[in-house]
Amino acid sequence: MLSITSLLLASASAAAMNVPATAAAADAAVAQDAEADAGVVANIIIVQARRRDEAVQDVPAVINVVAAESIEKLNLREFNEVSRLVPGLELTNNANGIGGNARLRGVNFDTNASGNNATVEFYFNDAPISAGIILQQMFDIGQIEVQRGPQGTLRGRASPSGAITVTARKPDLNEFGGFVDWTANDIGTLNFKGGVNIPVIPGIAGIRVSGVFDENELDRVRPINRTLGARDPFSRTKGGRIVALIEPADWIRLEGTFQRLDRNGRSYEQAISFREINPAATASPVRIRAQDRLSIQEEPRIVRQRFDIYNWRAELANWGQRLIYQGSHTKQRIFSTDNQDFGNFFPNRDIQQITNTRATGTSHEVRLQNEERIFDIFDYVIGFFDNKLSSPTTLTRPTVVRLPAAFGGGIAQVVQTPIQRGNQTHEQSFFGHLTAHIGENTEISGGLRQIDYSQDSSLVVNGARLVNLNLDQSKLIYSASIKHNFSPDFLVYASTGSSWRPGINIVGNFNIAQSALERAFTDLPPESSRSYEAGFKSTLLDGKLLFNMTAYHQTFKNFPYRIPNRGVFYVNTVALRNPATGAVTGTAQEVASFNFAGAVPVEVNGIEGELSYQVTNRWSVGLVASYSLGKIKNGTIPCTDLNSDGRPDAVTTAPTLAALRAAVGANNISACRVNQRSAFVPPFSATLQSEYTLPISDKVDGYIRGLFNYSGKSQGDPANAFDQVDDFGLLSLYAGIRAPDGQWEVSLFAKNLFDTVQTLTRTDPLFTSFQQLNFGGQFANGQPVFTGTTPTTVTSTYTGGTVTPPREFGLNFRFFFGSR
Repeated sequence: MLSITSLLLASASAAAMNVPATAAAADAAVAQDAEADAGVVANIIIVQARRRDEAVQDVPAVINVVAAESIEKLNLREFNEVSRLVPGLELTNNANGIGGNARLRGVNFDTNASGNNATVEFYFNDAPISAGIILQQMFDIGQIEVQRGPQGTLRGRASPSGAITVTARKPDLNEFGGFVDWTANDIGTLNFKGGVNIPVIPGIAGIRVSGVFDENELDRVRPINRTLGARDPFSRTKGGRIVALIEPADWIRLEGTFQRLDRNGRSYEQAISFREINPAATASPVRIRAQDRLSIQEEPRIVRQRFDIYNWRAELANWGQRLIYQGSHTKQRIFSTDNQDFGNFFPNRDIQQITNTRATGTSHEVRLQNEERIFDIFDYVIGFFDNKLSSPTTLTRPTVVRLPAAFGGGIAQVVQTPIQRGNQTHEQSFFGHLTAHIGENTEISGGLRQIDYSQDSSLVVNGARLVNLNLDQSKLIYSASIKHNFSPDFLVYASTGSSWRPGINIVGNFNIAQSALERAFTDLPPESSRSYEAGFKSTLLDGKLLFNMTAYHQTFKNFPYRIPNRGVFYVNTVALRNPATGAVTGTAQEVASFNFAGAVPVEVNGIEGELSYQVTNRWSVGLVASYSLGKIKNGTIPCTDLNSDGRPDAVTTAPTLAALRAAVGANNISACRVNQRSAFVPPFSATLQSEYTLPISDKVDGYIRGLFNYSGKSQGDPANAFDQVDDFGLLSLYAGIRAPDGQWEVSLFAKNLFDTVQTLTRTDPLFTSFQQLNFGGQFANGQPVFTGTTPTTVTSTYTGGTVTPPREFGLNFRFFFGSR
């Protein structure tokens, strides 16, 4: 089976770079066969999708492999950039630094909506890990595998859309070595990576130490009001990792990893004049276009993160069997501020919500599997998995009380509401998987996992306990596949599988007088799904041409669909406090917006494929494409429905409290029945890659490589007529010189060469809610007598938005010595 190289990602392999790829389950090793006459290098990409070493072309599933060499050659610094090589995959970080999201195969994931169980699960060195820890700066990575489709009967936690496994480079026990990697660009980035490999006891024990230092300007969104001394956006990451490996004999292997990563950042939310997309809108005081990358905030959002990873593993092998124990422990410490004056109604001062999160997770997995085939027919894996997570969060939610206009209209006080969120989950499961090899060409496999899940959650707002959730749930999931090789270079397969995620309690609604309908949109039942898939994998023209194709159909029950952007309007009740004594003086209602979620039925249909061709031994071309369309089928979702027609309204201004009350009554919120898209990513996306190499001398090779990413038209919130995304493409070029053996390389690159600016998301017009003090003209002892407050909402002439990354021109230098 021939994969042309590991740069070109596809459903089966990476791409054709005419150099050895670093790809393997344990140590990114590649088996190579030289075909001198044809000038082709055959690279067998080894993966561990089924918990044992297999060539990726032999696995009856769609697996995208990102090898270390691909990361280096394309200068992928942040993990989110991996999505540039995997069409259909979208990776994002939450702006507040709490969690990250992966979207794949037609459905969304939002860590605040989908709880702790993601649609796409992440694994680091074979142990489950939070997306927020992984979606950071990358360094010293051996291999990344993106496995599409339902996962769970073989690996960790059940996930309906896929799994992403990340393997760090492991120590070489026989040779000293290391590397340095330096990148700088014209938009404020400095990135240093390095590592050293030390065989402490040659052939028996070794360690590998590596690290990263990165400074950058994030998305380069700056405040429009620079006269206030506002600082530029900024992010600084410092990280280090040590991996120890001991193999005193063939039958025992011990491994341990510790990693710490610290990140401090400040950023601004981008604003765009609403009139840019809606000519009927009121003109903004200062016109802001998407390409201006400006914000109306005065103060930046501050995010401080610290992530610690402890990972350990032991393997014992004898009698043709292998016993494996994998454990991990992670710690997350996150501090963030979040401006609540979205419309910037109070100039020269931002009203900040302050959030502190301290999360810990621990997992254990024990599994037994064969190394020698049982009766020359069967391969098996059986095991037990245990995972615990504790993620308490504290925050202060501000409510602004404004003075009457006669007294200047400034801020009278900011009432801070203390909120405590507690959450503990415990998941245990038994699993097993059996593969039967019938003759040399046919394979049938299947697996089961019995999941037992418990959760204790609480929400305390201003001292009152609003949520006290205790869940105990269980589910049996399955997978099955059949594969037949019609020839050594052509196979077909079909598979089916189920997945399950526990019911969730959504974080973020702090209404102290929640209605039953509100709670129905925050406390969701368990989700279940089934998937059906069929495809083929092939190599043609003596291995020069690779062509793979897969089609799939998946259905969901109770999928947690979350409203995009700033969500829907609802009536929120808050407690007011005396700022001097801290005593509660009463309650007040206001118009608020939150991304509630509805449990809805979803149907997804899609097709994925790869075509790569080694034109000559110096020139390779490859194309990877994905089409996935998910639709809600007659589902009930939270909505803004002011005219009570049962359909989401296209809202361009925040409603008054009176109008909202008239529409929602005692429910505080509206519900609508819809048939619409279930994801906010383009259904179609594709990646085109190519590289041409040319020897300059005996000691120097030259090259030029290109990466073109295409995204089709996309639709955000169907109720927002102004957030549609046109199709667009981003072109990146790389040119440089390197040693024929890859010992060193110097590269000039241009990412987003043509500085393409495309608005990717757009919110409804920004708004600010506050309590307006009322003054009836009366005074007592010379002091004004206020007669209460009136909830007020003001809508801005700006919307929020995100755009494509800015263009960057950069220089990269890499040098390797000894073992890599």
